Amino acid sequence: MPNASPAPSRRLPYVVAGLGIIATTAAILLAMGRHPICPCGEIKLWWGVVDSSENSQHLSDWYSASHLIHGFLFFGATWLVLRRYGFAPRLILALVVECAWEIVENTDAVIQHYRETTISLDYAGDSVLNSLSDIGFMAIGFYLASRLPVWLTILIAIVLEVVVGAIIRDNLALNVLMLLWPIQAVKTWQGGA
Repeated sequence: MPNASPAPSRRLPYVVAGLGIIATTAAILLAMGRHPICPCGEIKLWWGVVDSSENSQHLSDWYSASHLIHGFLFFGATWLVLRRYGFAPRLILALVVECAWEIVENTDAVIQHYRETTISLDYAGDSVLNSLSDIGFMAIGFYLASRLPVWLTILIAIVLEVVVGAIIRDNLALNVLMLLWPIQAVKTWQGGA
């Protein structure tokens, strides 16, 4: 059966591939000059102050919700297009896409673009720890979407977008909008937080 979960001995190549993709991503980020952990020298489970030098430096922050939603979206997209390949190969594809995004997001060009077009004036990129954690949140979202009813996955995504948007005036939808089509009125509204 193509949709059946692979037996434990058949899962090993996927586990090795996934860990290899994540390790390669970490090595690339380090080679790009990303800090392994927060330059403050601490590792914190949560950091909730968006407008600070420690944002995107620790294990989780407000943007972790966006990466969870990435997992929901990647599961849905791969289910629609590649469902016959089963869970593990589709998760590997999602890891490749998420890891590629983490690398692109931390290039000097994208960091500068965020500074110019969003409220993230002091954004300095993610620590490697934060990037790896973001990848983990995506994988958790992918797994949850594979187990939860579609309606509940959609409801969780909407609630996360609304709550995070209300609290920090940013979320996945606004982040994508401001990255691709910056709107001054949105930037002004976000800066009023």
